[in-house]
Amino acid sequence: MALDELKSAVPDYAKDLKLNLGSVIGNSDLPQQQLWGTVLACAIASRSPKVLRELEPEAKANLSAEAYTAAKSAAAIMAMNNVFYRTRHLLSDPEYGNLRAGLRMNVIGNPGVDKVDFELWSLAVSAINGCGMCLDSHEQVLRKAGVDRETIQEAVKIASVLQAVGATLDAEAALAE
Repeated sequence: MALDELKSAVPDYAKDLKLNLGSVIGNSDLPQQQLWGTVLACAIASRSPKVLRELEPEAKANLSAEAYTAAKSAAAIMAMNNVFYRTRHLLSDPEYGNLRAGLRMNVIGNPGVDKVDFELWSLAVSAINGCGMCLDSHEQVLRKAGVDRETIQEAVKIASVLQAVGATLDAEAALAE
């Protein structure tokens, strides 16, 4: 199992990450599509080649072709949106919020999977990318759809652990060079 290989790659000083990795993926209460879509989208968003290489095959095996593509689409569109909307939020001139974005975001309206799943994946990627506006927007859509806070927090926990594992493994790889 690739998850076990990824856990074994985490250094001893980051034992908490290793334990959390096992629990947020191995003991998740999320349905398989939500879980593995979140894992894949966050592995991509982590920008860690090792995390992505280790988790992608298992995600692919646990997702339909449509869900696999949609999870990758969530990571891609949020890579753009998180920069755009975070910048709008951080600029002190509120007039930027009145300007038309003019960016294509068609996949959000038609992701090819249940909208709730896509929103959850988008929220998790937004957590990694640190966009408060996107986090609020996706959280509100999920809550209006009846998703409980525990499910939303589960996705954020996956995002936080994968980001931390990726940063740690990438740092170790850089130090080993």
